[in-house]
Amino acid sequence: MPSRCRSAVAFALMVAAGAAAATNAKSAVPQVTYVVLGAQGPIARAIYADATACPSIKVDGKDQPMNARMGDKTAFPVLVCEFLVPAKTKKLELDGKKLPLPPDTLGSVAVIGDTGCRIKDGNADDDHDEPQDCDEVSAWPFSQLAASVAKRKPDVLVHVGDYIYREVAPYGDNWNTWMLDFFKPAKPLLEAAPWIATRGNHEICSRNGAGYMLFLDPTLAQNQTPPACVDLIGQFAVTVGSQQFFVLDSSNAPDDCPSACESAPYAAQFAAMQPANGAWLVSHRPVWGFKNKGVSLNATLQAALAQWQGKLPPGFALALAGHIHIWEALSFADQRTPQLVLGNGGTMLTHAIKQPLTGMSIGGTTVSYGNAVDKWGFTIFTPKKSASSWTATYYSTKGSDKFACSLTPTAVSCP
Repeated sequence: MPSRCRSAVAFALMVAAGAAAATNAKSAVPQVTYVVLGAQGPIARAIYADATACPSIKVDGKDQPMNARMGDKTAFPVLVCEFLVPAKTKKLELDGKKLPLPPDTLGSVAVIGDTGCRIKDGNADDDHDEPQDCDEVSAWPFSQLAASVAKRKPDVLVHVGDYIYREVAPYGDNWNTWMLDFFKPAKPLLEAAPWIATRGNHEICSRNGAGYMLFLDPTLAQNQTPPACVDLIGQFAVTVGSQQFFVLDSSNAPDDCPSACESAPYAAQFAAMQPANGAWLVSHRPVWGFKNKGVSLNATLQAALAQWQGKLPPGFALALAGHIHIWEALSFADQRTPQLVLGNGGTMLTHAIKQPLTGMSIGGTTVSYGNAVDKWGFTIFTPKKSASSWTATYYSTKGSDKFACSLTPTAVSCP
């Protein structure tokens, strides 16, 4: 039996055993607990494989009921329980375990993206090599990376999208795939920090959208039902301490358009944002980026930003994205918002960018500083004393310190 299938069979037997031994939630142990951040505030969630009712959660020592969030039981034979955490909550506990809460003062932000194990039906494409062996950390290091990030104890974790990559067994938008590709390897990191989750193009409705809406969309269920999957989720803002994050759903924004791009809905999303100075844009697809073959501009986002002359609306100090499976830091001669591409969280990397990025033309401007790393890793941001200035430190999957970059609202450099 191929190695990448062994864990799938073992997990299927585990789920079946759990279902056969169903108990009520008071005696059940959650398989995963986590906190997602959205426009409504922090939402605590727990996933049970062997429960029929949601338990209570302790909020500053007092029991509060959790509510059910139900998906298609055929694809998702689990119970998801959730609770909207009140503002100023100091302590949150479930099953005797403390859940992470956003801090009053933000000290660090960890960012990862494109983390799933790439098993693709068919031949490798121009940007990737052979499929990954999902049972080997050396081939798919997401579990190692997640544990390393958790040890750093970030205040907030940002995931810029693409959680599920499997396209052959085990595959499909179902609990087995989501557990193997995301929840199992990410568990220590889910328990370490609250998450800002971004939808990637692998989580659009025709791929793994139902699972994303059930598990990671930060909107509360209504009558136990999560929001329906749609092509464009509304932008929303999250504020942690004094730092503002705007999440833009670019999962369905075509990188290339055969004719004119349908950019009006995305232009409306940008127009609806009211960023304070120093805000960050979080999007799966980069506004500006490079691949090994040259410039990689998303045509839809470029058209949507036409009214701002191709720049982000005033107030943004940083753009974060993934989608390109590499690490990139870019700043520009016209001092528009710097772009970091952080799609190196575990899925198969693209080929290395060999040409110097500094001096390259892109999106009507020139790259004043560019750096690219074709290795897996994660990035942790820590604020400086000066307003809207940060240090972005790149780490390998094992957590060893590689190098640090200086970020201002108009420039990035990595000496």
